[in-house]
Amino acid sequence: MAVAAEEAAKPHNPIIPLWEEIVVGSVAFAVLCFVLIKFVFPQMEKTFQARVDAIEGGLKRAETAQAEANQLLEQYKTQLAEARTEAARIRDEARADAEGIRQDVLAKAREESDRIITAGNEQLAAQRESIVRELRSEVGTLAVDLAGKIVGEALADEARTRGTVERFIADLDTAGRR
Repeated sequence: MAVAAEEAAKPHNPIIPLWEEIVVGSVAFAVLCFVLIKFVFPQMEKTFQARVDAIEGGLKRAETAQAEANQLLEQYKTQLAEARTEAARIRDEARADAEGIRQDVLAKAREESDRIITAGNEQLAAQRESIVRELRSEVGTLAVDLAGKIVGEALADEARTRGTVERFIADLDTAGRR
């Protein structure tokens, strides 16, 4: 006890710790390290690994999604190009059909125009013939009457009158064509 009393009487150096504190501190540090190594670090490692897996999995999913998106984009571009080509083909066919229809309509219009002109010409020729016949008979009658008045005798003979009129008209036709 005397040693304990002597040591208690000695002043303690604050820089050098007591050996009891070093032992208790070392034991507590060893227990803390054991608990950290045995329980906490493995749990932290699992958490870190789960985060790494989640990040890597997310990156893989993102890459897969990006690849699928690129593939769909290319597919849509191809479909769009095909649709544009098909639309151009349909437009060209429609233009060709329209041109064919236009040509058909023009041909029918020409045929109808030609038919109408031909019918008009035939009608004019028939009317001309009719008018010429009427004029011949009137001119012949007038000529016979005039000749009868000038000559002083009646030209009653129909055949003779007709022959005279025909000669007169033939002379007129010949004179008109010169």
